[in-house]
Amino acid sequence: MNKKLKLEELNRLSVLEFKEAEKDPIIVLLDDVRSLNNIGSIFRTCDAMGIKKMYLCGITAQPPHREIRKTAIGASETVAWEYEKNASEILTKYRNLGYEIIAVEQTSNSMSLENYQLTNKKILLIFGNEINGVSQNLIDFCDLSLEIPQWGTKHSMNISVSVGIILWNLKKLFLKI
Repeated sequence: MNKKLKLEELNRLSVLEFKEAEKDPIIVLLDDVRSLNNIGSIFRTCDAMGIKKMYLCGITAQPPHREIRKTAIGASETVAWEYEKNASEILTKYRNLGYEIIAVEQTSNSMSLENYQLTNKKILLIFGNEINGVSQNLIDFCDLSLEIPQWGTKHSMNISVSVGIILWNLKKLFLKI
């Protein structure tokens, strides 16, 4: 019999256990993300994937906010995060710490996600505005751009969906090392 598990059967970490647990050295940077629901959803995905930290930059709203809380369902209290107006300052900091800086964006030289190989165990991912994507000045700072392959008539995905796809694929690569 295939029985749906109850919440108490899932053996979830407590907030304290989660905060103390080792995380994958993946940083998610959101630059100029407008939708509070997207921000909350991304917090929830980052919690589920065990990422190290999130940065909220530019016009991206920060917790506590009712609309973020609605979709984050507590993840804004578990995921380490920080606000920084200027995203390029964060990129400089993490470049100096040896992180690979990756824009998730369609560019003239973007790499399709299925071709990405983990060459650095420390990664900072940039996700941009829902309409305009990652700005050119941030792309110029990156080591590479990753693109999610698509086969439909649209040429973009919701940012929270993109974060989930990218983090799941990176998590699979991290699990192999």
